[in-house]
Amino acid sequence: MSVADEFTALYGYAPQGVWAAPGRVNLIGEYTDVNEGFVMPLALPHTAVAAVARRDDGLLRLHSADVEGPVVELAADTLRPLSDSGGWAAYPAGVVWALRAAGHPVGGADLHLASTVPTGAGLSSSAALEVVTALALNDLYELRLTKRELALLAQRAENAFVGVPCGVMDQMASAACEAGRVLHLDCRDLGVRQVPFDLAAHGLRLLVVDTRVRHELGDGAYAERRAGCEAGARALGVTHLRDVPYTELPDALRQLDDERVRRYVRHVVSDDHRVARVVALLDAGDVRGIGPVLTEGHASLRDDLRISCPELDLAVAAAERAGALGARMTGGGFGGSAVALVEAADADTVTKAVTEAFAAAGFTPPRVFAAEPSRGARRVA
Repeated sequence: MSVADEFTALYGYAPQGVWAAPGRVNLIGEYTDVNEGFVMPLALPHTAVAAVARRDDGLLRLHSADVEGPVVELAADTLRPLSDSGGWAAYPAGVVWALRAAGHPVGGADLHLASTVPTGAGLSSSAALEVVTALALNDLYELRLTKRELALLAQRAENAFVGVPCGVMDQMASAACEAGRVLHLDCRDLGVRQVPFDLAAHGLRLLVVDTRVRHELGDGAYAERRAGCEAGARALGVTHLRDVPYTELPDALRQLDDERVRRYVRHVVSDDHRVARVVALLDAGDVRGIGPVLTEGHASLRDDLRISCPELDLAVAAAERAGALGARMTGGGFGGSAVALVEAADADTVTKAVTEAFAAAGFTPPRVFAAEPSRGARRVA
């Protein structure tokens, strides 16, 4: 049964439309978004799909095909940040709250959602839910908001309503990515450049290794690192670490007394520089050349930011032993996924090697699939 048919069976009438928004995987640039730096995400073919109809009585009804439970009913005018809005339902409810708080005339809606984006895998399942909700309500209420504006409202929903202090990368990637390209995003002014990323033409694949170690960014570790980065910026006299030139990093580190803050600063400034290196390599047509940069990024995330875990480290090491050109963990850390750039002819070998390494270590079998740069949010029916 389609999402639209499920909506009809659930609510007793047909939806006004169906929308989709993808998850994302980040090629390079981690924790740089919250420091107003640079990132390079690409959209996945995995999407959150929403069948939606507008209501004018202020009632918000939410249902997920992926979570057992009844329809969550909320009054749009009583939504409050950080309140109990039904677990997963906080993400779409937060978008309604953010739209209304920004002065947009959103009353209520009936939504039925289904998602193929793995949850807790660092692939932005929450951003997909937020963006698909924002896009649907934008269309149904004729708000005429741009994808950038929708992404910012979705980010506000996650920051202020759900309570996760994420940057805007996930929402911008879900809203604005294009098929066959990786998004070079400036997280200060939200300037974007769609960089060609045709792996098949170069005989390459980008594998995603979902370790199945589920992470929760609301558990404090993410917020602690963000706060540490902010402390580093204050100590260095800049508004954000993006303003520390890579060439001046050694001098900047000497000015910091706190070893923990020093590590965070070193990671963010060097990862911004890695983004610039990847852009230059792709512009030069040297796609294979980005492999070692990915590996450098993993070492920085593991040793400086300290957000890796044994499963992620094993995924990276096993992939490289099996011939990957480079690999790194991706996302917020403490679980989730890794990416590996491989020759297309070696994809099965690398997948087998990672799977066998997990089995030998007694870990839960990973899920491995190829990331195909895909379209961002859109109306599908």
